[in-house]
Amino acid sequence: ILALPEGSENFVVYCDASHKGFGAVLMQKDKVIAYASRQLKVHEMNYTTHDLELGAVVFALKM
Repeated sequence: ILALPEGSENFVVYCDASHKGFGAVLMQKDKVIAYASRQLKVHEMNYTTHDLELGAVVFALKM
């Protein structure tokens, strides 16, 4: 169940990457505000673990 954001409370972003895709969750006060995921593009499948994790952060912040 998604919740609406509350005023000026802080947000927390969780993100992760695998060799199949990126995932991210935006939370506020332990409630899910939004979530997103996507499969890797063909060229991303060759990325190192470090680059995949960085890609997940970029993906999360763009959502």
